[in-house]
Amino acid sequence: MKAAARALARGEALLSRAFGQAGNPFHHLGALCIYCFWIALVTGIYLFVFYATSIEGSWASVERLTHGQWYAGGVMRSLHRYASDAAVLFLLGHVLREFVRGRYTGARWFSWFTGVPLVWLVLWFGISGYWMVWDQLAQYVALSTARLFDALPVFTDPMSRNFLDNASLSDRFFTLIAFIHLVGLPIFLVLGIWFHLLRIRLPRINPPRALMAGSLLAMLLLSLLQPALSHAPADLERVPGALALDWFYLAIFPLQDGIGALPTWLLLGGATLVLAALPWLWPAPRPAVAVVHLPDCTGCGYCAEDCPYGAIDMVPRTDGRNLALQAEVDAAMCVGCGICVGSCPSSSPLRRQQPLHSGIELPEPSLQWLREAIVAPPPGPQPRILLAACACAAEAARVSDAGVVALELPCIGLLPPAAVDYALRSAGFDGVAISGCAIGDCLHRYGERWTIERVARERPPMLRERVPRERLSLSWNKRGEEAALARAIAALRASLQAQERGHPGGPA
Repeated sequence: MKAAARALARGEALLSRAFGQAGNPFHHLGALCIYCFWIALVTGIYLFVFYATSIEGSWASVERLTHGQWYAGGVMRSLHRYASDAAVLFLLGHVLREFVRGRYTGARWFSWFTGVPLVWLVLWFGISGYWMVWDQLAQYVALSTARLFDALPVFTDPMSRNFLDNASLSDRFFTLIAFIHLVGLPIFLVLGIWFHLLRIRLPRINPPRALMAGSLLAMLLLSLLQPALSHAPADLERVPGALALDWFYLAIFPLQDGIGALPTWLLLGGATLVLAALPWLWPAPRPAVAVVHLPDCTGCGYCAEDCPYGAIDMVPRTDGRNLALQAEVDAAMCVGCGICVGSCPSSSPLRRQQPLHSGIELPEPSLQWLREAIVAPPPGPQPRILLAACACAAEAARVSDAGVVALELPCIGLLPPAAVDYALRSAGFDGVAISGCAIGDCLHRYGERWTIERVARERPPMLRERVPRERLSLSWNKRGEEAALARAIAALRASLQAQERGHPGGPA
């Protein structure tokens, strides 16, 4: 799995060069899926204004809209189709990426488990849309869907009897399909997305504006160059001819044609169960859970504010101290990232107490370990640099440079700003290099962002003003981009050497 994650990161790094780290589409696959859903919803409402819910009027109204109003209705129809297809593409990419990166197990099981039904909701959402056109493709989809459900012992009368001939249908059928497609399924989809994000604090449901604009423009151009068109009108008394399938939504039906309805249910049902059970079938090692040390907890609430998973609550004080609140960790929701440690004002290696504790910390790596790791740089060539890197940059943290001391942290958000001050002013390091995940792609969602804001004095606990910024280097890279980190360290070393010669340089 690590090899797959590394290969994925290398591929994503190429897109970062084109779009920038913050605008890399792979960093926003879930948000892009939701964005495409909103495009499909808005365009679908426009199309429904001109849609006739009747046997005779459904196909004719779509044709009038497509050809008679090609500049508006035709574009809207094509945009509706391509946004729906893109939603499936982004959704499948999001699922695969979360799996490869191991973000489906442990405390994250809830989001993974509740995301599985969303896959089916999106697919049935698209399939029901094809019924409404009532062309030969819709006829094939309707008959295939009816046969699929007839294989289940649910309905007393076979659904396929409703499609024996043209007289079997009524206009109410299209009213029902329109209600399901435009009201029922969207409501369930919105509720499903809300439930999927229920345990995620500060979810990013909107991609960057530039990415939204670019995606919309690309789909608009595709709509103009390759407009979505209907097949011939449906006729239940004739077998449909050659069909152009939308494989994003309709691949299930050729599968059914090949192996039968019941085997299709068994295959899809089994795959769904395996997908939903992955957090328990393929679990990851349980990380160390953050622990509150009440003698040092002041109840400031910074840890609860910074936790990306809502694993920390502020509750009434229990130790009798003259403070209102204390932090409390929900072990079932903690992923052991350590971001809360970096947000605790008492997480200062400068303190002399033995053993060293902060208001909240991980059992491993502990704050005591952090102080001992940076207490004094080993003898070696100058300038001597402390490199603090997250676990995603583990390979990069194991540098062979004699002048660099590397610290590997679960997340760069664990690094307290006071540790940087301590390394430069008390431990004897000449510079500090901070390395974390690429911008917008932190494995723990906000580690790199909170670190940037703490160093920039925009988020507490802030890096002290007395810390010389020219002795710091911040580098944000993906797994496998050791060369980029090496260049950042080399630039910091050159800057520090220039400062030693009396020619101050800026930060690397």
